[in-house]
Amino acid sequence: MAVNARGALGGLLMLTCATATPPLAAQAVPSVTPRAGLIVTRSTRMVPGTYRLRAPAATDSALITVRGDNITLDMRGVILEGLAPSADPDLARGVAIRVEGGRNVRIVGATARGYQIALMARGTRELVVDSSDFSYNRKPRLFSVVEHESLADWLSYHQNEKDEWLRFGAGMYLADVRGGAITGNRVEQGMNGLLLVRTDSLTIRDNDFSFNSGLGIGMYRASANRILGNRIDYNVRGYSHGFFRRGQDSAGILMFQQCVKNLVAFNSVTHGGDGLFVWAGQHTMDTGDGGVNDNTFYANDFSFAPTNGMEATFSRNTFLANRIEGSDHGLWGGYSYSSTIAANCFVRNRIGIAIEHGQDNRIVRNRFEGALGDSIGVSLWANAIEPGDWGYPKHRDTKSRDYAIRDNEFVGVSQPWSIRQSSAIDTIGNSGRTAGDRCDPFALLRASGEPAPAVPASLTTWPRRAVADRDRSAIVVDEWGPYDWRSPKLWPLDSVRSTVLKLRVLGPAGRWRLIATRGVYAASRRAGTVGDTLLVTPHRDSIGDLSVQLMYVGEQTVTSRGARRAAGTSVPFGYTFFEPRQAWSARVWAWSDSTDPRTKPAEFAALLRTSPLSTRTLPRLDWMWSRSPLSGVPSARMALEASARVVLPPGTFTLRTLSDDGIRVWVDGKLVIDHWTPHETMPDYASVSGGPHDIRVQHVQVDGWTELRLDFLRTAER
Repeated sequence: MAVNARGALGGLLMLTCATATPPLAAQAVPSVTPRAGLIVTRSTRMVPGTYRLRAPAATDSALITVRGDNITLDMRGVILEGLAPSADPDLARGVAIRVEGGRNVRIVGATARGYQIALMARGTRELVVDSSDFSYNRKPRLFSVVEHESLADWLSYHQNEKDEWLRFGAGMYLADVRGGAITGNRVEQGMNGLLLVRTDSLTIRDNDFSFNSGLGIGMYRASANRILGNRIDYNVRGYSHGFFRRGQDSAGILMFQQCVKNLVAFNSVTHGGDGLFVWAGQHTMDTGDGGVNDNTFYANDFSFAPTNGMEATFSRNTFLANRIEGSDHGLWGGYSYSSTIAANCFVRNRIGIAIEHGQDNRIVRNRFEGALGDSIGVSLWANAIEPGDWGYPKHRDTKSRDYAIRDNEFVGVSQPWSIRQSSAIDTIGNSGRTAGDRCDPFALLRASGEPAPAVPASLTTWPRRAVADRDRSAIVVDEWGPYDWRSPKLWPLDSVRSTVLKLRVLGPAGRWRLIATRGVYAASRRAGTVGDTLLVTPHRDSIGDLSVQLMYVGEQTVTSRGARRAAGTSVPFGYTFFEPRQAWSARVWAWSDSTDPRTKPAEFAALLRTSPLSTRTLPRLDWMWSRSPLSGVPSARMALEASARVVLPPGTFTLRTLSDDGIRVWVDGKLVIDHWTPHETMPDYASVSGGPHDIRVQHVQVDGWTELRLDFLRTAER
């Protein structure tokens, strides 16, 4: 997506900043070459060019700092690079541009990539960021693979009183900013697009915050902002089509902890882990007070979320004329109260609206279209027992009661509503049909009589991109996040361990040809067009070490690191799979206080010399569960010892483990990984040479989730 080419003072920006500094042409503006440690105290034009400049690693300093009032920093034609574009994005560090306080500060036309934070502003009044590109900044490696997710990829945004969110990185991080406009910017292929912390009264319009592995827009105690007409698509992780779809708490838009009176209108927010994720915050959970309240979500597209198109819990909000298609839940509204849900199109979701323990909610003039045999329009219920560690039900009435479910249309829905342990439910005027025209939320809104919020007349629909209209199968997440369909990619359609591997050619329109293979007995085709499925039969003696390399020629391509190639250029791409043959002899014990591996190592070692509870042979070490599905393997206080002889081809490899709670690994009798202190899922690494090796693994589980995975990688990992 090209950066918005509007003039720096055009459109909404001119209206917002009419009282700010005069145009640059009317000022004596110096031209300055970007350099590390530069401090800008007056309006400045940067000399165009590409500059490889590292920023200080600490986020309380920056490569370039802006201080003062009435400053325009014109960076059109300037590219700041903190890393080589080919470097792994989890190496990105530091802040590229930092705005410290000030009033009427404008950043125009900047490009910054390879940093932890591209732009940070603190305490600024009337901040404007326009026509800038903060894509390709920090994002972590993901550990969920095609067939198996990892707990390491789950996100937690629960704390940010002390800027804990900084650890995640972002294209833009704005803290304690009041007023201004964020317009025409692009932030893609990082972890987070725009993070707002205690930031109020911004207009955020015509930006592209898509294809990030965490959040498109994240808000913490951020209120009275207007988020209008943005593309916020494919902000997702934790999805593999046909295998798992929990989203790992990624989202297009997150409102967390006391965000109130925001207007979110006419945005395309498709294919997010959640499209919208609203949570009241810990203060509300503890006391029952406050919440993420009185926000209006109007005329957005929240379709094709792996989990919930909209999730809004412990809160009071308005949802008008949105479209939610192809998600698990259209709206999950647990403990929502006094909310209005009107004139929305809920299309082919498993459940349209699901609310537990809600009160005084209005569900009026929506349309529910079903396609799944178990689809439910509206599901309301209460649980007999609520969590004892929640303060909320101790301070609030949490009965499921007093709903108005009126004048809704149910088209092809198996069950219009399911209502359990709920009282005072009004279901007047609803209708059922078996077919109908495409749902029009604006026609529903006119018929409902609900007032529409005031938005600019130029907003008539959400901005569209072709991949936003595809169903959930268009979500492809590799080890660096969501695929953006701008470059060719070869990706498995089902199990990577099949005797015949199905690989789909993805990307822009074009043609491909096979150029090289390793470990392949046969391929079904030697050439074809994008969209083909290539059937690959691994060689019987090479299963687990497979490579298929293709060459693409077609439209212009852009890699996930931002490298562009012109149309007609030959672009190599392919798929590799490396899992050497393994046969693990595994033994399992249950330990107790007297043999606790954390406090009684000698007694624990003696335990491992006794008869195990269970002995089994495993083709790989790959366990993840909250409750053990295996006979003889306890869910808590479990110990495993496994050994195998593994033969690696010539070269240098990395042995990587993912473990929760403790792990030790020996290679040829040498301890190479010792992470015995109980921990949540974390990776550990050890270098291994080619050739035969005897591997021994000890793993202990205390309680909670279990995860154990051992991989051999063909690369030298950290």
